Parts: sequence; C-alpha cells; structure tokens
Amino acid sequence: MRQALGAPIPQRFFSRDAREVALDLIGCRLVRRLPDGGRLVLRLVEVEAYLGDGSDPAAHSHRGPTERNRSMFGPAGRLYAYRSYGIHVCVNVVCGERGQAAAVLLRAGEPIEGVEHMRALRGLTPDAANLQIARGPGRLTQALGLELAHDGQTLLRPPLTLHARVPSSAPLRVEQGPRVGITKAADLPYRYFEWDSAWVSAFRKGTLRARRNAEASRGRS
Repeated sequence: MRQALGAPIPQRFFSRDAREVALDLIGCRLVRRLPDGGRLVLRLVEVEAYLGDGSDPAAHSHRGPTERNRSMFGPAGRLYAYRSYGIHVCVNVVCGERGQAAAVLLRAGEPIEGVEHMRALRGLTPDAANLQIARGPGRLTQALGLELAHDGQTLLRPPLTLHARVPSSAPLRVEQGPRVGITKAADLPYRYFEWDSAWVSAFRKGTLRARRNAEASRGRS
C-alpha cells in the first residue's frame, strides 16, 4: 500500500544552516518516480552536514568552486552528486544561501516502497537482507538508480523529491557524532542519525543527543 506523500518539501527548508537541515532530514522520505509510474521511497535515517563558511576543510567547496563541485554553490534544494574514491557515487542535498556551498550527505535510508526494484538496482538476490539495500551512502545512491548525471537535479519537483516525515506519536530519537569515511575534520559532530534504526551504519561511537522528539522538529521547520 502506498504512503500518502503530500507536497514536496519547499526550498526554504533547505535555505538554512546545513546542520539544521541535516537534523530535520532524519525521518524524511526521499522519493524517485520511475518512468513506468512506479516509485522508490527511502526514509532517511543517517546524514552528514558539510559547511560552506570556510570553517570545514572536509567540504568539497572549501577551496572554492570547481567543475566538480559547482552544484554545491546553489541554489538550495538541488542534488550534488560526486564519485567517492573513484568507485561509488554519493549524493548530497545543497543547503544555505546561493553561493554558500553547504550540503548534507545522504548516508543511509530505510526502504519503504519499491523494495524489489531497489534490490535489483543493487544487484542483490531476492533473498538478500533488506539491510543491504541502502545502509551506506554508495548503497543508497545505487538503490535509487542515481548517477553522476543527476548532479544538479532539483529536489523541489518530480521525479526526485523529498517529503516530510510521517507524523507519529512515538518520539524520534536523533543523535549526532563524528563524521566517518573522511580524514579532514572528521571529529566534528555533524553526523545525525536515528538512534534505534537498524538501517544506520555501525558508526555510533562518541554520539551526542541531538533531539528526542519529532514534534520539536516539525514545530520549528
């Protein structure tokens, strides 16, 4: 049964500090509509913020604009895609004001709809565990069939959109901790994740409480 999605998240949501956007993205749904009318839906459970104010040497924009990172410079609400270590394509949501060049890396998601299609895109067997589908930034990108050609794609209208989390009476426990998989400024606590989600990667050390209640996030955005 399909979830009701509502309207895509508006641009003003993304035109903020990347850390605020990252925090509020946990629990949101990333949707890719397919040409045949189907759709792939992931619920985001882990992200990382990268700042564009000159304080974050791990940000791809730290040394200024290049052909590779030009999508990071805006406008907000677009996709920034790059190849990591020459192997995996990773995707980010561009944040902040135009020219600020901040972004949030999408690290992991829980498959909600189109699971078998995602499994096929990942090259997994039908009996492979669902945890293998989008647990990690390279896997997440592959599960949605996103490639370098999607760099600069808008997230404000189909076929690729982000939608607010489904309201729930249960509190959403979001934690934060050091970023992983990088060598510069890895200790900055700009990684945000849903504490009790099985789809989050194994990196949980050094976490700090970010937010307990989803209601607080909805009220602020």
